[in-house]
Amino acid sequence: MNAPEPLDAQSSTSVPHAWPRHVVVLACSAGGLQAVGHVLASLPVDLPAAVVVVQHRRPDDVDLLVPILRRHCRLPVDAVRHGDLLREGRVAVVPPGTHALATPGATLALIPTDGPPPYRPSADLLLVTLAVAAGPRIVAVILSGGGRDGATGAVAVHAFGGTVLTTDEATSDHFAMPRATIARHVVDRVLALDDIAAELVTRVAALPGRSAEPPAHASP
Repeated sequence: MNAPEPLDAQSSTSVPHAWPRHVVVLACSAGGLQAVGHVLASLPVDLPAAVVVVQHRRPDDVDLLVPILRRHCRLPVDAVRHGDLLREGRVAVVPPGTHALATPGATLALIPTDGPPPYRPSADLLLVTLAVAAGPRIVAVILSGGGRDGATGAVAVHAFGGTVLTTDEATSDHFAMPRATIARHVVDRVLALDDIAAELVTRVAALPGRSAEPPAHASP
């Protein structure tokens, strides 16, 4: 993959009312396709949040995740393109071969994954940049997967005032990612997979809407 064109830093931070009220990240790896599809199938079309899906995949994979998820989801589902604005009521899927980073202007930047970190795309990179940019708006959901990706990102989300959820061991095909996150003592709730969507709906409805500018960051 060629390096993307640089984003215009000034324009990315000056878009009025750019940030959605909430950003939900569904992070997963092995066993995650079924888990993500299950959560998306139960989300309402009027969800007041942007949803981002990040699943570990080989960089050379044919991207079939978007059409598969469209069959499960009432919300529009599209692959992330470099510079895309995060939008409420839409699902953005990070494509294989890239990491996604959040910008201050509520866009997603894509960078090639030629080297480390080893998890591709990296949930940690996405969550850390979202936490720094948007703090309490962020809801991180760590689903089935092997390894530890997402745990450090969850720490950042928690430190900057966001919410962290994971699935429990009984309903995770692979519990390593949720376990690693739980071990960091930053998880707000550990839930059965069947309960994740309802918890998301409740959480984003209860959290107050935010102004166009992200609030001051909480001290880590």
